[in-house]
Amino acid sequence: MRSTSIRRTGAGVAAVLLVGSVLAGCVESERDGKDNTFVFAASAAPKTLDPFYASDGETFRVTRQIYEGLVGTEPGTVEPAPLLAESWTQSDDGLSYTFDLKDGVTFHDGTPFDAEAVCANFERWAATPEVNQTDDKAYYYGKLFRGFATGPAAESAIYGGCSADDELTATITLDAPFAGFIAAMSLPAFAMQSPAALEEYQDDASPSVLTSAYGTEHPTGTGPFELTSWNQGSGEVRLAPYDDYWGEAAKVDEVVIVEIDTARGRAEALRNGEIDGFDLVGPADVESLAEDGFTIENRPAFNILYLAFNQAQAPFDDVRVRQAIAHAIDKEAVISASMPDGTEPADQFVPELVDGYAADVPTYEYDPELARQLLEEAGVAGTTITFNYPTNISRPYMPQPDDTFNIVRSQLEAVGLTVEPVAAEWTDYLEQVQNTPDHGIHLLGWTGDYDDPDNFLGVFFGQQSLEWGFDNPELFDEVAAPRALTTTDEQRPLYEQANRDIMEFLPGVPLASPVPSLAFAENVEGYEASPVQDEVWNMVEIAD
Repeated sequence: MRSTSIRRTGAGVAAVLLVGSVLAGCVESERDGKDNTFVFAASAAPKTLDPFYASDGETFRVTRQIYEGLVGTEPGTVEPAPLLAESWTQSDDGLSYTFDLKDGVTFHDGTPFDAEAVCANFERWAATPEVNQTDDKAYYYGKLFRGFATGPAAESAIYGGCSADDELTATITLDAPFAGFIAAMSLPAFAMQSPAALEEYQDDASPSVLTSAYGTEHPTGTGPFELTSWNQGSGEVRLAPYDDYWGEAAKVDEVVIVEIDTARGRAEALRNGEIDGFDLVGPADVESLAEDGFTIENRPAFNILYLAFNQAQAPFDDVRVRQAIAHAIDKEAVISASMPDGTEPADQFVPELVDGYAADVPTYEYDPELARQLLEEAGVAGTTITFNYPTNISRPYMPQPDDTFNIVRSQLEAVGLTVEPVAAEWTDYLEQVQNTPDHGIHLLGWTGDYDDPDNFLGVFFGQQSLEWGFDNPELFDEVAAPRALTTTDEQRPLYEQANRDIMEFLPGVPLASPVPSLAFAENVEGYEASPVQDEVWNMVEIAD
């Protein structure tokens, strides 16, 4: 998960803190006499409440409370687990999956969840109109199913169809094996939605699909909470327990999610009793919050922060320059300056938790003298390079981008490069580094969605992109090849070799896998952190 929709109105940190305090303060005033409300501060507002058209963690944080998929994860792990599907079977050729569905489940509008609803969801995804087949909308379906029923990638699409075999049995067929299919079904983008509500309130052919009545007022899933209001001006979302939920009933009377876009602002709101918890604790706040009696929950690191090279710009098309920059970076110093305790340096573009991680990739140890020598050999010693970085944002893989930029910049200047900084707000930043050729080196990363190397390598290097600026069909094919196998055991050695070859080619420098932290008031109980943020709040309690 990478993209996030950010609103900013302030002029500096003080304004941000004031906005966050006002938002949380309004919630606090309304909590008088309602002690069983769980108030959580997010770093950004959701983009939409139709998860199919989302790819960012803050949207999914909310939609996970409203919707459920066929597959979930074992609590606290990345392992797939039954959710709306009680069980499933895979054909020997890897081209069909039969799901046995949970009985007695209803959507929030009272309509039944059954095999017909499953097929309606799959058919809806495949039939996405071309106007909305874009990375900023139907990102996950386009990437994982390799195309839609219509459009430029239709011939490569792997969805074959869905059959409702009986009321509680659905079979999905594929036109090509996809060993990560079950794990991918745990993605919140593939949650089950009420076909009746979609038909009434959603228009998938509208260019304004993100702001439809469905996605803003009538999101309808099977989860433990349903929407009561979303104030798009303030970013505040309110949820109430769904009375007919099939699973464990929510232990709180209401959930309120407020937007406070700085780590400092979220920490102050927690200290002031305005919120009950928040995500993305700033590294500098972890120890002080713990000392003040607040609970710190650490997620296992399931992310990668990297420094990317745009090879469409000289001198990054020269591997010697890429190697020089890799040798110029002291990753331990970068971690010490800008990341939480427990963060480990990265040596490849997948974290160690991912199946397919290779223990023997080419490495580039910190060696500033070798870096200077390589720059001399390439004839670019003393050259000026553009360094893009984001501001006013914290991400799990990049909690303090300003600090990360500053330490990396100083290390590059120490080997003789002249660095031209180019800072931008998050949404503008993503547009520039992902959708234009106008950038040099830049900081970015990825938080894994499920346990599959393709969720990292395929995202980064599955095809030619403006972010990386190179065309290497041999590498693209190498990354894509394991997808066509039917088991992870067959895939593993191919992904391990792909990781080795990627680090030989060196499209960027993997920097670290930061440990994301959450913080809670002492009386918050039952919150279980997940490496993939699969955190549903029906078990959260506000103790007396």
